[in-house]
Amino acid sequence: MTSFQSRLEGLNPQQKEAVTVVDKPVLVLAGAGSGKTRVLTHKIAYLLETTDLKPWELLAVTFTNKAAAEMRKRVQDSLRRSVDGLWIGTFHSICARILRVEASHLGYDSNYTIYDVDDQVRLLQQIMNEFNIRGKALTPRGVQYVISDAKNRMVDPHRFEQLAHTPQSRQIAPIYKAYQQQLRRNNAMDFDDLMIHPLDIFTRVPEVLEKYQKRFRYVLVDEYQDTNKAQYHLIRKLSEKHQKITVVGDEDQSIYRWRGADIENILNFEKDYPECLVVRLEQNYRSTQNILDAANIVVAHNQKRLGKNLWSDKDGGEKILLCETPDERLEARKAVEIIREA
Repeated sequence: MTSFQSRLEGLNPQQKEAVTVVDKPVLVLAGAGSGKTRVLTHKIAYLLETTDLKPWELLAVTFTNKAAAEMRKRVQDSLRRSVDGLWIGTFHSICARILRVEASHLGYDSNYTIYDVDDQVRLLQQIMNEFNIRGKALTPRGVQYVISDAKNRMVDPHRFEQLAHTPQSRQIAPIYKAYQQQLRRNNAMDFDDLMIHPLDIFTRVPEVLEKYQKRFRYVLVDEYQDTNKAQYHLIRKLSEKHQKITVVGDEDQSIYRWRGADIENILNFEKDYPECLVVRLEQNYRSTQNILDAANIVVAHNQKRLGKNLWSDKDGGEKILLCETPDERLEARKAVEIIREA
C-alpha cells in the first residue's frame, strides 16, 4: 500500500466515496466541520495519482486566494511532488488568466488593467460630473454597487436600460452605458467584468470554449452554494462536454445572496447533471453533539435545503447558553465576559 493509499484509509466511508468516484458528476453536501477541504484536496491528488489526467487538465475553483494556496499545498504534500500547471484559484483569478490569452476577441489588449473599487468609483464620479449628476440621492459608490449587482445577474447596459422602471434606475442606465464604454477605451475591466467577459468570448467564439472544454477534463468547485449566475454559467459551459465535475457546498451555509449568490445553483445540481452521485458528509469533527442537536433543530426550519443531519462522536459537552442582548455591542461584550470566565 502506498503512502497516498494509506491516507485514503483515513477517510470515513462518505468522504472516501466522494473522493474515489470519478466517472460521473458528484455533488458533495458538506456540513460544517465535516472535512470538505480534506475531500477536495484528496480528490485532486487521487485524480492525479490514479488516472491519466495531467495537472494542467484539472481546474479547481475556490472563493479565496488563501483557500487556493492551502489547497495547492495540501495536494503537493499528499503526492510529495510538485503539481506545476495545476489550475487552482478563485473564479476571478482563473477568468483573469483566461482573459490574458483571449481578451483580443473582445477588442482588448492582453495587458488590460483591472480596476478595483476605488478606481471604479473615481471613473463613475468623472462620468456623473460630465452628466451633471450631483447630490446625496445618487452617489458614485451607490451606482458602483448597482452596476456590480447587475453584472452579477448578467444584465448588460442595454438590458439594464430595458428593465429600468424606477426614476433611479433610469438615471443610472446611461451612466452604466458610459462606464462600460470608458472602461473599454481605457483597456480596463472591473472585477465583475472578469467573470462576464469569458462568457462573452465563449458565446461569440465557440472555438475558444471548445479549447477550454478539452483542456479541463475534470472540474472541481468549492463553496458551490455561493456561486452567482455568471459563475454558474461558467462552470456549466466548461463541464458541458465531459460532465466530469465535483462540487462541494452546503445549502445551509448560503450567506452571500446580497452579492448575487443563488442558492438554486446547488439545489438544481441534480437536474443539471441527472447522472450525478450525491454524497452527504454529516459527521462533524469540530463540535460536540449538544451543539449539533441545537443546530440541526434550527436549520431544519430552512425552506430550501437538500437535507442533512449532522452528528458527532463527541458526546455530551457543555449545555448551550442562551443570552439575549439589546444590541451587537452588548452582545460582543457579553461574549468576552463569558470567554474570560471560562
